[in-house]
Amino acid sequence: MTYRFVPLALVVLVSACADSNARFPIAAEVTAPAAAVTQMRLAVSTIEVQDVSLPAYAAASEIVIEQADGSLRVVPKAIWADDPVRGVTNALSRSLDLRSTATVVAEPWPLAEPAAVKLEVRIDQMVASVGGNFTLSGQYAIAAPEGAIRERVKRFSVSTPMTDDSAASVAKATGVAIDNLATEILTQLRR
Repeated sequence: MTYRFVPLALVVLVSACADSNARFPIAAEVTAPAAAVTQMRLAVSTIEVQDVSLPAYAAASEIVIEQADGSLRVVPKAIWADDPVRGVTNALSRSLDLRSTATVVAEPWPLAEPAAVKLEVRIDQMVASVGGNFTLSGQYAIAAPEGAIRERVKRFSVSTPMTDDSAASVAKATGVAIDNLATEILTQLRR
């Protein structure tokens, strides 16, 4: 009789061990209601944010920190709460939306009339360094299919300090960096 319960006990034990990772959301730092945030007046009223392109190490579910020798090491027992591409795309869209007078939505665009601007962001570096900073760099393109504004492609590099080497600090620094990138993009779209 006791042998029948052994497989069930193993399943429960393996399930408990597999879910021992803490999950951290990628979230923009803007948490106040839209009315409480200073909004930039933009030259366009609608923006569609394409899925953000991330390097393979940043698109993985594991949270990594760059070591002194340049290697990327996984933070033990910590993973992103959402798919990183989706998390970064949604955090950027939310920050752009709350910080501006435009309506900003991550793709796919839900309305019949297309967005005035399409934003594409390609991140080539998204790294937290041991005892240091979080760096977000790459390139973004602002496309205006109907000619609402001048189209452009710009390089960016955003850096923010981290309080420690924990996964929580990496998640917070990611949110701050995304907000800083949103501010940089919005300055390109001002009236």
